[in-house]
Amino acid sequence: MSQDYLALCQFLYREARLLDARQWDEWLTCYHPKVVYWMPAWGDDDCLTSDPQREMSLIYYPSRDGLEDRVYRIKTERSAASTPEPRTTHLLSNIEIIAQDDQSCTLGYNWCTYSHRYQHSDHYFGHTVCKLLKQDDSWQIIDKKIQLNNDYINQVIDIYHL
Repeated sequence: MSQDYLALCQFLYREARLLDARQWDEWLTCYHPKVVYWMPAWGDDDCLTSDPQREMSLIYYPSRDGLEDRVYRIKTERSAASTPEPRTTHLLSNIEIIAQDDQSCTLGYNWCTYSHRYQHSDHYFGHTVCKLLKQDDSWQIIDKKIQLNNDYINQVIDIYHL
């Protein structure tokens, strides 16, 4: 395995660990200020929606400002859907480099998240494609498209589930 591949995997594992540890401010540093964070909905014809401006999305933040607002609400307990915060475990697999140059990289990977709250456990799973930009000696996510495969769920889906 190349050093680039290992560093990219480490970056994704770190982002997942920060979510599980609820280290929100550090987690936000994984994201570029101009990130597009999008989880499209499944349409009637079993295809994902393709335009977050005109079609339904499960989550859509056109910049990091939206993520920062969401984190603020979670941290200050201004989110009934997140109080108490669930305990989560994120698992990543099948990490693949789709495209790469000196300053950016596009990755695809499968994921599963286990979530526990109110003596009840749930799991969520899907596929993500994200583009990372090289920032000094690290990476930041500039674009993240999340496909939630089990979208018939009994609660609000949130950033810590993905």
